[in-house]
Amino acid sequence: MSNTPDASPPGTEPPTGRPADLVDPVDPARRRRLLIVLATLAVVVLVVDQLTKVWAEGNLIPGERTPLVGRLLGLSLLHNPGGALSIATGMTWVLTLVATTVVVIVVRASRRIGSTAWALALGLLLGGALGNLVDRFFRAPGPARGQVVDFIAYGNVFVGNIADIAIVGAAGLVIVLALRGIGLNGSRESDASRAAEPPTAPNESESDRG
Repeated sequence: MSNTPDASPPGTEPPTGRPADLVDPVDPARRRRLLIVLATLAVVVLVVDQLTKVWAEGNLIPGERTPLVGRLLGLSLLHNPGGALSIATGMTWVLTLVATTVVVIVVRASRRIGSTAWALALGLLLGGALGNLVDRFFRAPGPARGQVVDFIAYGNVFVGNIADIAIVGAAGLVIVLALRGIGLNGSRESDASRAAEPPTAPNESESDRG
């Protein structure tokens, strides 16, 4: 009598022999297209951010505010050594390290991209992080300690830039995707849960038929 275990019913294992949750459901060609979308958006955000900063430094005077929408929105040039709301002023190198970490995480996560919405979110985040990171590395007073150019004044609350807008937009999109249960590869949590459930055994009445 053979001790060899019975073969699994067809369809219960992926063709590769790997567990179902390890099989990449994204077509390589689709992933390449999504990576192009992500990279293109990141480059656009970076270029627009840097060009607007150059414009701001050439046309705005530090300390003077140019109103756009009354007191709600205006232009006011500011060289910010800290983060949003001038948080962590004097710890610029820490913010540089954080921005660099964000870039590395986004690049690593992009290898599993399978959703257009996630490609847009990561593209915005990558472009925004790179926009401010360029300032940290290449502006005065020196590498890793550079001051970020801010010029969009939101009331009397804080002053930001295009990179900040991209980062906030990315954060909002990530929250929406998380609430909807959409993973990086485009799958939904509900679909993944159903796929992980063992196949339901046929009831007795059905098995006795025939």
